[in-house]
Amino acid sequence: MPILPDKKPSRPEPAESLYVKKKNSVWLKFILFLSGLAIICIILYHTGWINVFLNKERAREFLESLGPIAFLGFIILQVAQVVFAPIPGEVTGILGGYFFGLFWGIVLSTIGLTLGSYIAFALSRHFGRPLVEKLVDRAMLDRFDYVLHKKGLAVIFLLFLLPGFPKDYLCFILGLGHLTTLEFLTVSTVGRVFGTILLTLGGGYIRCEQYGRLYILIGIATVIFLVAYFLRHKIESFLKSLHVQNNDVK
Repeated sequence: MPILPDKKPSRPEPAESLYVKKKNSVWLKFILFLSGLAIICIILYHTGWINVFLNKERAREFLESLGPIAFLGFIILQVAQVVFAPIPGEVTGILGGYFFGLFWGIVLSTIGLTLGSYIAFALSRHFGRPLVEKLVDRAMLDRFDYVLHKKGLAVIFLLFLLPGFPKDYLCFILGLGHLTTLEFLTVSTVGRVFGTILLTLGGGYIRCEQYGRLYILIGIATVIFLVAYFLRHKIESFLKSLHVQNNDVK
């Protein structure tokens, strides 16, 4: 029986080589994602559908044209405004109240916002910082860098609850942090509910021509927004210090 030569044990790949391969894989996925996104945008542009996502009047006409399946179109608009932010969330929220009333407007808005938030969070988690740096301004990343070091669920919940904070960008930023998907969906969904209710109420008042109530609601919302806007630096500093203190205690 022939004697086979001893096989030399294979050496493990150097950690540096594994890191380079992983980094190249991330960049490849990122490039493929951007290529697919560019193709979709080109198709939307040449078919004219891009205007549905860029113009609030076209968005309204689009929903009206869908008839009984308008709710699906509305959910798509809410998802798009989170992931791509082409239409301000205030516009889509009001459209929800106008077309579907208070209850269904809140339900459908919440479904769309939750789906959009999840997609943004999942894209960030999958593609990592290369994608986020393309979609989120560097100053914004630095501004909320502190939420990436520890979970800080209470602080993140307040960031989604209070007006004036860039909630859609936060979804991408938080994908780089320590939150689990369930934790993220819980704080982001519950944190958005208050703003969703206000916007849906406004759309419902317009639909029913209850302009007195609408003006009162606008007044209350304006006061809340102005207070949050002028105190935003103090609020943010407080939340940042609270986040640090809570994590120091742990």
